[in-house]
Amino acid sequence: MFFKRKCKITFIKHGATINTEENRFFDDESYPAINETGRIEMEKISEWIKNKGLKVDTIYTSSALRCVQSARILADVCKQDFEILDSLTGRKNGKWSGLSIDEIDKQHPEFLSRYYEDPQNFWPEGGESLMQLNERVNNVINEIINNNLHKRLIIVTHGEVIQSAIANAVGIPLENQFKTYVPAGSATQISYFEDWSSLIYSAYIPL
Repeated sequence: MFFKRKCKITFIKHGATINTEENRFFDDESYPAINETGRIEMEKISEWIKNKGLKVDTIYTSSALRCVQSARILADVCKQDFEILDSLTGRKNGKWSGLSIDEIDKQHPEFLSRYYEDPQNFWPEGGESLMQLNERVNNVINEIINNNLHKRLIIVTHGEVIQSAIANAVGIPLENQFKTYVPAGSATQISYFEDWSSLIYSAYIPL
């Protein structure tokens, strides 16, 4: 049976930052920048895409500094421009923004217990629940697909957005969504068809 693909998207998580190393939640769009490790990660994944001969019609990126810097490296290697989309922002962390898991556990232990007990609905004040995140990401991706029918895209964005895209594509339950590993500088590819989606690969990091 022939399935006509609507769109193929390769999601790239931005390169590492100081917050990656410190395992911090952060939703600031202007900080931090990618560090030296992040730059090397993006150079490797960009060269892999170039050498693989991956056909790319458009590169989109979140407006966060760390994503724009990562997309610029990719665009330079692939000799292609990129477009910034504000709608690709990462998950809103509310009171947790800027804190590590250890700091949250010490300062607000009740927050973590509530989060693990009810990940579907709970998130700190000012933040997004997984349900809210997934709805937002699903709407954004559907809009991107409808504007790019039968094209091949790259989206440089945040780990939580990619986790959400994977969960929406293959039906991962909310309580298991955080178990999807999306490291910095990795590639995840999803093919979108009319009524279903297929995860081609995820969390790929070139050697």
